[in-house]
Amino acid sequence: MMPTRNTTWIATIALVSVLGCRNARPLPVDPLPVAQAPDPTTDHAVQLAHMGADAVLWQHASAEYHRIAQQGYELARLRLAENLRVTDARPSAVIVDIDETVLDNSPYQLEAVAKGKPFDQATWLEWTTKASAKATPGALEFLKYADEQGCIIFYITNRDVRERAATLKNLQDLGFPDADVDHLLLMEGTSDKTERRARVASDHRIVLLVGDQLRDFDERFKDRTVDHGRPLVDTMTDTLSRYFVLLPNPMYGTYRDAVQGKGTDAEKLARMKAWFEQGH
Repeated sequence: MMPTRNTTWIATIALVSVLGCRNARPLPVDPLPVAQAPDPTTDHAVQLAHMGADAVLWQHASAEYHRIAQQGYELARLRLAENLRVTDARPSAVIVDIDETVLDNSPYQLEAVAKGKPFDQATWLEWTTKASAKATPGALEFLKYADEQGCIIFYITNRDVRERAATLKNLQDLGFPDADVDHLLLMEGTSDKTERRARVASDHRIVLLVGDQLRDFDERFKDRTVDHGRPLVDTMTDTLSRYFVLLPNPMYGTYRDAVQGKGTDAEKLARMKAWFEQGH
């Protein structure tokens, strides 16, 4: 790549200054090195990653996100107290998702944007292996409260078996209750959590669920073909209000998958651009 106009101008000024000094010997001036940047017109992965920049910035850096997460867990405490008033012979269980629900992975997303790379399983595994994610604001306090109320905590996540040890370490280091093998239900071939929730419900009364995706409550929310899934939300409002607390996550999820679809980066980017151009 040729030097930029500003780089050439700086180099020229430096040369003129040297030549203008009395008795100074002219020095050779080499152009400053310029990093080879990706071509935004052809690098589809970069464009896809940068489409999420504002979302990542908001979740990672804003006081607004911090407060909304706290507020979500304040609501969770109220809903839990209400639901525990109903007696049941079975032990009470609270089910939580992990990523963007009890653990904050925005540093991983931030690095992906900086490098111009969309989600990648290999780099994600590198991140989770560090076991260094911080707790989502309000999560630890709420789950300790739920534990004090006699609830058993289950972590149902779509992390896979390779991430078991690191995930447990991360949760345990932060002090989350019931962070053990028996209460961590990892992905088993499918991202559909229905069977794992049913497994918990077979011998527990589920009194509350918390997640950052509506699918953390019901897999039917994967279908976004009709008005992006909003009609189903309206149909299930009463049940959602009582038993599910949804936390914000604009960085990734079903909403974006429904627009960009599957395929190559070029195909995903084309669908995203078409969606914007249609003025949704």
